[in-house]
Amino acid sequence: MQRRLLLQSAAATSLLGLAACATPTVPSRARVVVVGGGYGGATAAKYVRLLSDYRIDVVLVEPNASFISCPLSNLVIGGSRRMADITTPYSALSSRHGVRVVRDHASAIDTRRKTVTLAGGPVIGYDKLVVSPGVDLQLGAIEGLQAANASGQLLHAWKAGPETAALRRQLEAMPDGGVYAITVPAQPYRCPPGPYERACQVAWYFKQAKPRSKVLILDANPDVTSKGALFKKVWAEQYPGMVEFRPQHKVVAVDPRQGLIKFEVQDDVRAQVLNVLPPMRAGAIAVQAGLNNLANNRWCGVDWLTFESSVAPDVHVLGDSIQIAPGMPKSGHMANSHAKVAAAAIVARLSGQEPNPAPMLTNTCYSYVNDRQVIHVASVHAFSTAQKTFLPVPGSGGLSPAPNTLEGVYAWNWAQNIWADTVG
Repeated sequence: MQRRLLLQSAAATSLLGLAACATPTVPSRARVVVVGGGYGGATAAKYVRLLSDYRIDVVLVEPNASFISCPLSNLVIGGSRRMADITTPYSALSSRHGVRVVRDHASAIDTRRKTVTLAGGPVIGYDKLVVSPGVDLQLGAIEGLQAANASGQLLHAWKAGPETAALRRQLEAMPDGGVYAITVPAQPYRCPPGPYERACQVAWYFKQAKPRSKVLILDANPDVTSKGALFKKVWAEQYPGMVEFRPQHKVVAVDPRQGLIKFEVQDDVRAQVLNVLPPMRAGAIAVQAGLNNLANNRWCGVDWLTFESSVAPDVHVLGDSIQIAPGMPKSGHMANSHAKVAAAAIVARLSGQEPNPAPMLTNTCYSYVNDRQVIHVASVHAFSTAQKTFLPVPGSGGLSPAPNTLEGVYAWNWAQNIWADTVG
């Protein structure tokens, strides 16, 4: 444990872009409030404490008692892992790093008064605010979806938690010979390869337990949005005749009583298990605060050097809620990277210093195509002073040549490491 903390401290110094012997001079009563305890928010809360040598007070507002990882949650749906395997309590943030974790929803943000109002009533003031609420699933954009989801008939399971386990139960209850249909919204959406990984996981389960069943992927996009050639190879070789991919299928309505999905142009599709992923936008609290200023008010704009909102001073927005930079995915690993750059910038500014002028981000996204084999895509992104955004570093990262079991080992180890880095 001491070695881990030492490594984190060394990483913290490099993030600040300061000399190793430099010690930030931080006002003793400075307070950073973080809204949302996912890959972005939890990491930011921890790293503000680390980078300031525990001089800055940090309050994390998060309604859940534990961190549940969206990455790897598809394995629960496929049946090779349990919810407990992807769940980590927030307790270490408090006991090890002194983050005050408040279990509540943030109901309102007043960026002028610099306050956060909690659903339970208290109001918290801040010097700096981090907003990392993930995405808001626009259920109302598809006729019939909001009511069907509220009743539990039709699930998205795109926020890991109760719906993840419920979707698994629906698959278990489905008769052999039935159809599972997953719809993919038009880009951008959270986790580009996620729907195709989920299709693989469901197909793997069907292959073991319901071999006469079928998986339909109904995609609003013209083609598979991530790792396309690799996924198509897997579907053809590992799940021949079981997985069918249909592009340019934009969902407009659902009828859960009839088991129907209706499309803008194509014929209706009937299935026994309907897994509809609606369009997405910045998380609801970001919208309430007026931070969603880009792409028809769907996403939040930021100053990429610091992740400070382009419309609200002293507010930093992370993760899936932001309008992405070129080549940048909405992923858990990327949110973790955002958080470290933002935390460094916050500590620098509160210390009266300039933020690191040349931050970098990394991303790796693993996709399980069965219970053991994995494919990945990776990238490195450098801040461009000229363009004032992050750009992919030429020649960095890349794709797996083919699915393999060794990458399955890497993927699980990646998960253990990033969970420890985020909430450990």
